[in-house]
Amino acid sequence: MLANISNIYIPLDCSLPVHHKMTQIWWSLKIFRQILKTCIDQKDLTTGKCLHTLYIKSIVPQFTYISNHFILLYSKCRRLSAAGKAFAATPDPNVFSFNVMIAAYAKESMPHLAHQVFDKIPEPDVVSYNTLISAYAERGNGLAALKLFLSMRGTGLGMDGFTFSAVIAACSDDIGVVKQLHCSAFSGGFISYASLNNSLISGYSRNGLFHEAERVFREIGGVKDEVSWNSMIVAYGQQREGLKALELYQEMVRQELYVDMFTLASVLTAFTSMEDLLGGMQFHGQLFKMGFHQNAHVGSGLIDLYSKCGGNVLDSRKVFKDIPDPDVVLWNTMISGYSLNEEFSEEAVVCFKQMQNAGLLPDDCSFVCVISACSKISSPSQGRQIHSLVIKSDIQSNRITMNNALVAMYSKCGNLQDAKSLFDRMPEHNNVSLNSMIAGYAQHGHGTESLLLFEQMLEKSIAPTSITFVSVLSACAHTGRVEDGQRYFRVMTEEFKIEPESEHYTCMIDLLGRAGKLNEAERLIQTMPYNPNIMAWGSLLRASRTHGNMELAEKAASQCLQLDPSNAAPYVMLTHMYSRANRWEEVASVKKYMHDTRVKRRPGCSWIEVEKRVHIFVAEDKFHPMIDKIYEFWEEMSKKMKETGYVPDVRWVSVRDDDGVRGDEKEIMVRHHSEKLAVAFGLLSTEKIVPLVVMKNLRICGDCHNAIKIISMITEREITVRDCHRFHCFRDGQCSCEDFW
Repeated sequence: MLANISNIYIPLDCSLPVHHKMTQIWWSLKIFRQILKTCIDQKDLTTGKCLHTLYIKSIVPQFTYISNHFILLYSKCRRLSAAGKAFAATPDPNVFSFNVMIAAYAKESMPHLAHQVFDKIPEPDVVSYNTLISAYAERGNGLAALKLFLSMRGTGLGMDGFTFSAVIAACSDDIGVVKQLHCSAFSGGFISYASLNNSLISGYSRNGLFHEAERVFREIGGVKDEVSWNSMIVAYGQQREGLKALELYQEMVRQELYVDMFTLASVLTAFTSMEDLLGGMQFHGQLFKMGFHQNAHVGSGLIDLYSKCGGNVLDSRKVFKDIPDPDVVLWNTMISGYSLNEEFSEEAVVCFKQMQNAGLLPDDCSFVCVISACSKISSPSQGRQIHSLVIKSDIQSNRITMNNALVAMYSKCGNLQDAKSLFDRMPEHNNVSLNSMIAGYAQHGHGTESLLLFEQMLEKSIAPTSITFVSVLSACAHTGRVEDGQRYFRVMTEEFKIEPESEHYTCMIDLLGRAGKLNEAERLIQTMPYNPNIMAWGSLLRASRTHGNMELAEKAASQCLQLDPSNAAPYVMLTHMYSRANRWEEVASVKKYMHDTRVKRRPGCSWIEVEKRVHIFVAEDKFHPMIDKIYEFWEEMSKKMKETGYVPDVRWVSVRDDDGVRGDEKEIMVRHHSEKLAVAFGLLSTEKIVPLVVMKNLRICGDCHNAIKIISMITEREITVRDCHRFHCFRDGQCSCEDFW
């Protein structure tokens, strides 16, 4: 295209009459504009820059409509700085000039900058408002979109269906606002807009008003477009009505409607909602035949399917690698896929960095996904680095979704104080923010603070969700508040009309079991409206072990093993109980059965992050570079601990006395548990002012719990241990769980 540039500059003959000169300039500009339009269509930035340079240096006067083309070119090529300079140089910018800049900032997820441009428009038109409202809708900022909508209505400027569809999409979480906007759109005669109906379908289905969504879809009639069908397919998928979604897709095919990438991605969502991996894999084969297997949008649906339906993450990776030009959405889906599978959480962080190296700017979804991964690998240093990137990025640092993820991350990494500080600084909270903080308090043993925050949530008229009550009931369970837990369970069902799910029943079983009310816990598990899952029976088993009820423990273990014969946890708990009761024949029998059926016990390990490096320990560890110093430290520490009255609890060693293992050898075996080794390493490797955070993949044993309490007193250190159930925050010889765990 560069060869054609010379054609636009015809030397002017000064002897020609003025009207001939103007004709010559007009033809030059016409050719110039045609080439410039081609640059815009093809996103040819190189030629476009050459044209811009020639245009600036030419004797032709600057025209607004030509300048607008350059603004459009730079914005389409994602060169916002150049677009801004072209905009600033425009001699007399019109509303189109402003709208192009608003759209450019909106496309790059910068609605705050788009709004700054909007505020400078002398007389914004409908497109100006619609573009900015849509920008806020894409960022999930319903309040800002609604304010803009009301401002638009106050000016008397005529609205259209796109205005309503954008503001409904932005406010889709508030069903009251959606209904009001629906009425206004109907009375205004905009209900024939397909985009409006699509937003209504999404809004109603998102809030559980599935029948309303179906009614809107049926009433669309002959103006249904493919987006309407796709919206309804997605709605069915969200409501776990995957079969209806597939039937709708088949109806589309029968009616010979155009099936595009959005339709196919919606069908994949339906398979994912049904957790139908086999059906999804078969549909994947059809996508190959249709030529959509390398489409980025469809690829996101495939990665989501394999990640969420028990497929191999390597299948997700293969889908990703087959797509030639992955966009930010596809990268986000891959990061999320890694994050959903805990053993691949570190890969999620690597994938995030690869996306940046590929020259793509992360959006808020990217940050939320990678922050979630940092939570799972319990890496506070990685989390802080991501937090710094959030602050430095062009995305608004007070974005509520990212802050919610950061609050959860700091809490799950054992840093409740940072979680609370960030939570307190947030300009606004929603139920997700409050859920994260309530759960954080509950997991760290701060039951009073957890329940107080829940009461504040109710005072602010922020409706609790099903997830909220899981955290509230968990807080009651971990602090022995039986009456409060039972009351909140009634409040959930009677006042907020939330149907209890299996998680809520599991919390109640845990609550009753921890408090020693084993008969009530067993009665609840027998009368719950769901078939009890392994979590429910597991809670009863743990409670039975804690309170020494062998008969109930055997019953609960039997149910656990029927549900998951390969799960070693019930076997391990039974062997501990049998060994404490000196029933060594049963211990041998259980171990033999595990050996014969090839049930493998999950190896226990603990890890601690020091100087941005994660150090992993196992019981009786022999491979850590500092292991000799660690054992030497423990010998010295054991003497100091015994001076305080500490006696090692060797009951946590499942070895009988006549196996030739002496009492002092049992003490050493308990002393070298993985969490003790990790704590010792932390004490040796950090300054006294640094709190220690140790993670463990199994439940902390009773002896380690007692020992670390004493160590926190002797060393005057704050030590936090997160096991597979909760956080134990040790300080001055006390634990946040108050020994109720």
